[in-house]
Amino acid sequence: MRGLATHPAARGLSDDCAVLEVGGETLILTHDMLVEGVHFLPGQDPADVAWKLVATNMSDLAAKGAEPVGVLLGYMLDGDDARFVEGLAAALAHYGAALLGGDTVAGSGPQVMGLTAIGRATCRPVPSRAGATPGDTVWITGPVGAAMIGLEALRAGSGDSLAYRRPAALLRQGQALAPHVSAMMDVSDGLLLDAHRMAEASAVTLALDSAAVPIACPESRRHDALRWGDDYQLLFIAPADVVLPVTAIRIGTVQPRGSHPLLLDGLPPAEGEALGFEHS
Repeated sequence: MRGLATHPAARGLSDDCAVLEVGGETLILTHDMLVEGVHFLPGQDPADVAWKLVATNMSDLAAKGAEPVGVLLGYMLDGDDARFVEGLAAALAHYGAALLGGDTVAGSGPQVMGLTAIGRATCRPVPSRAGATPGDTVWITGPVGAAMIGLEALRAGSGDSLAYRRPAALLRQGQALAPHVSAMMDVSDGLLLDAHRMAEASAVTLALDSAAVPIACPESRRHDALRWGDDYQLLFIAPADVVLPVTAIRIGTVQPRGSHPLLLDGLPPAEGEALGFEHS
């Protein structure tokens, strides 16, 4: 598929969003899908599913420092659609995005839905996964592992599951950071996997200090938290002398590209080790 994405706006499909110049305006376009049994549990509250569908796309816009404009929805009817619409309305109002159109279909089997989000750039150049240079520093906006604990709570029927059910897209933080970063992306598939992708895009090595990464779970779960997705914190690279406009935690440094794109406490991950959620 990458061979088809020859337009400059596609960024070679190596980024989370397309960046399209139209009549002096820079539009940010992204599309994410949710699949029942993969991204949300069968029988989960449709209002929460709608919220997550919007938030995951808004998080992609956040990583570009973009301001939301609107969305296009692709939705597979499932019988509890009023509750989905209720959650959709709440999420769109929260993020200041308009429903601009889309399509609905009937079907059988696991429910599948997708959302295209359209944003407006607030900073140029628009941040990408590329751009990190040796001597830069690696930062994250907050803890990872909250969604992991939230999913376990949801499955158990007790405990706080909000982080999994209704993740937060950090639009304000992304807009504030965009003028200051060398590279930025959201943590959707796991911190280590997404850091690996950023290193590959920038042709550098990211050296992370595992103990510096904030986690929202017991210390005994740190290994899992670093590899879990759905947290939607912003992972970004900035010059060493940067004065950040938002609260963030420094978790590593950028080194010249060595034999491995990612180092964790000075060592590359074990060969064959899963770093996060890989889409098949």
